[in-house]
Amino acid sequence: MDKLSNIGTIKEILTRHGFSFSKTLGQNFLINPSVCPRIAELGNAAPGWGILEIGTGIGVLTVELSKRADKVVAVEIDTRLMPVLAETLQECNNVKIINQDILQVDLQQLLREEFPDQPVAVCANLPYYITSPILMHLLESRLPIRSITVMVQKEAAERICALPGTRSVGAISIAVRYFSEPKLLFHVSRGSFMPSPNVDSCVIRLDIREQTPADVQDETFFFQLVRAAFSQRRKTLINPVSAVLQLPKQQVADAVAAAGLKPTVRAEELQMEQFIALSNLLGPQRAT
Repeated sequence: MDKLSNIGTIKEILTRHGFSFSKTLGQNFLINPSVCPRIAELGNAAPGWGILEIGTGIGVLTVELSKRADKVVAVEIDTRLMPVLAETLQECNNVKIINQDILQVDLQQLLREEFPDQPVAVCANLPYYITSPILMHLLESRLPIRSITVMVQKEAAERICALPGTRSVGAISIAVRYFSEPKLLFHVSRGSFMPSPNVDSCVIRLDIREQTPADVQDETFFFQLVRAAFSQRRKTLINPVSAVLQLPKQQVADAVAAAGLKPTVRAEELQMEQFIALSNLLGPQRAT
């Protein structure tokens, strides 16, 4: 179906199926005809590739992915959309819809079964309220995927792609960069959606690293440290790390000094290597 970006067509289909938008699920469907082809092309949808799509809407992006990739498996949580998708995707013979919550799916098994012998990329228009949990779920699962291309709220995109040592950086920036190389691809105005959200969006791509940093001694503690460091970003690093991780302030201060950092340093000033150094210094001490 080639008219899925036409507002009249969308409204007619949704009305016929008795569908109404769910604020709880953060539903904003794309209606800008130029956006989904760009997402598909920049998101590795190509001959020989398999695509895992998260959230289908009424299938606008799904159609574009299916035109380019060998196979698309789309996970959609909203049962009410199943009859809509049966209509809008009826000509897409290489698309499989799974009506489940992406956070509850065994993705390792899914990818083994659906894409046994081809490279896989993830593409999605993510609801704003669940962007970070889904991204971290995908990354921490260490799936056999090459990239994650998603549309997210502009502010979230800028935070996710922020470089360590800059004012925009946050815990999600460090976590995402630990697993991947993030890149902001292009902006999408709020008028590109129905209903129109209150903010603009951006499309970003995370190119998955073949290996995460090898010198991290305790990955679990590393991420605990990063979250603690940014929990009170206006304060100097020693205070929130000591408080959240329940470590003596002097012990944290000594580790900060041993890592070659000033006692007044804040989380946003640290590079990835400095977070790793601090983690390796403090982790063994916390275990004792």
